[in-house]
Amino acid sequence: MVRDEYGEAEDVLRLEQIDRPEIADGQVLVRVHAAGLDRGVWHAMAGLPYPIRLAGYGLRTPNNRVPGTDVAGRVESVGATVTGLRVGDEVFGVARGSFAQYACAAADKLVLKPKRLTFEQAAAIPVSACTALQGVRDHGRVRSGQHVLVIGASGGVGTFTVQIAKAFGAEVTGVCSTSKLDLVRSIGADHVVDYTRGDVTDGRQRYDVILDIGGNRSLTRLRQALTPRGTLVIMGGETDGRWLGGSDRQLRAMAVSPFVGQKLGTFVATQSAPDLTALAELVEAGKVTPVIDRTYPLGDLAAAIRYLQQGRARGKVVIRV
Repeated sequence: MVRDEYGEAEDVLRLEQIDRPEIADGQVLVRVHAAGLDRGVWHAMAGLPYPIRLAGYGLRTPNNRVPGTDVAGRVESVGATVTGLRVGDEVFGVARGSFAQYACAAADKLVLKPKRLTFEQAAAIPVSACTALQGVRDHGRVRSGQHVLVIGASGGVGTFTVQIAKAFGAEVTGVCSTSKLDLVRSIGADHVVDYTRGDVTDGRQRYDVILDIGGNRSLTRLRQALTPRGTLVIMGGETDGRWLGGSDRQLRAMAVSPFVGQKLGTFVATQSAPDLTALAELVEAGKVTPVIDRTYPLGDLAAAIRYLQQGRARGKVVIRV
């Protein structure tokens, strides 16, 4: 799937025959079996909010014709300096242009796929699960016995966040819509809250850690739900703003944090082999299982992006190649 300009997926995406990518010495060519979809794909497709164009995506036009990052597949060939991966290995991780039959990836961005996972399940992991892991482990610093609130618990990042927080020994409360309560409960949440019927920021219950993925509650409201020394990690929550796109909450949190007893902040997730390996170990231990709502064939990528934008997805949306 290729695009030559920024815009809505249905307006700019098309299926096209292109040359197979060429790899450098430290890279791997992956025969793609599945590719994960997340909201970052829409941002890169639309070029919004505008600051992302300055972050390497291309100022006026996208500098990568083939979108897609999450990948799962088989190693087709390896560069001259690659060690640890061989032709035929089943792998998952991040690549450049994964919405295609073949994608090029840095060797240190791929790890062996857990045998218990399908390619579709493995493709759901890299971006979303690394975000969840870093939110829980590195920024929330979740410990056993803590009370953790996950806002936006039913989405791609949220379903991983609930499971990883449980794996770290926390008592987890998940917030989602009415139709998704059963899903959040099924992945291990100790308590579930329907945000259409209850307000978790009314101050009646306080949490050691709040991981806010899908909400747009004000910083003041979120702080009311934190313990006096609690930690807030804003991992998501978006608006249609063309410049900030909802990141104003994150900016305010970082500005306020030095002056209060609570720790307030955000982060930009990255993907690395050590984190992918840590996630694979959680999968093999049975503590984390990717939740997939729908899979779409490659040619229906625009429809998949539209479905994700509508906010109805229960877990991840995956493209089957």
